Amino acid sequence: MSVEVKICGLKTPDALDAALAAGADYVGLVFYPPSPRHISHVAAADLVRRARGRARSVALLVDPDDQMVRSVVEQVAPDILQLHGSETPERVRTIKSSSGLTVMKALKVATEADVAAAAAYESSADLVLFDAKPPADLKGALPGGNGITFDWRILGNWRARWYMLSGGLTPANVADAIRLTGARAVDVSSGVERAPGEKDATLIANFIRAAKAA
Repeated sequence: MSVEVKICGLKTPDALDAALAAGADYVGLVFYPPSPRHISHVAAADLVRRARGRARSVALLVDPDDQMVRSVVEQVAPDILQLHGSETPERVRTIKSSSGLTVMKALKVATEADVAAAAAYESSADLVLFDAKPPADLKGALPGGNGITFDWRILGNWRARWYMLSGGLTPANVADAIRLTGARAVDVSSGVERAPGEKDATLIANFIRAAKAA
C-alpha cells in the first residue's frame, strides 16, 4: 500500500484540481483567519463538492467553539475535522460526538515527551497528526504551516501505528522522512507553495510522486 498524502491549505479550484490530478488522498481547508491559507465557508464548500468521491476533505480548525464547529459541519460538510489548537482529549471527544465526523488531532512535537503525550488522545481522536513545535523565538508562528521540521527519530515508538506526519516536508525530503519514520500518511502545506498561501502545481505533483514512491 502506498503512502497517503494530504495537501493542506488549498484555497482555489486550480490548486484543488492540481492536488486531485496528482493523486492526493486528502485535501485540507484552513479556517483560521490569521493564516494566509484561510478560506471562507462558501469557497470551501465549493472545493469540498469538487473533491467529493476523489479525495477526503479535511477542515482545519484551531480551538473552535461549538458554533464554529457547527457552522463548518453544516455549511462546508467536510469528511474530517482536524483540530490544530490546544484542544484537550475531553474537548476532542465532545467535538467528535457533536459533529458526527472523523476527528484528527494535530499535536506539536519537539521531544520524545511531546510524542508520548499523544497517548492521551488515543481514546478520543480517530487520527493523530504530528507537526513540528515552533521554537519560542519564532515570530509570527502559526498553529501549522510554518515550514519547520523536527527530529523524526522521536517518533520511534509510534512506528507501528497509523499517524500522519507533517512539519517542513517538501518534495526533496518527504521520501527520507517516510523511510526513517515508517509513516503511512504525510501532510504538506508550505512545502508546495511558491509564496505563502499560493500553491504550486508542479511542487504538488513532485511531492505526491516522491511520497508515493517512498
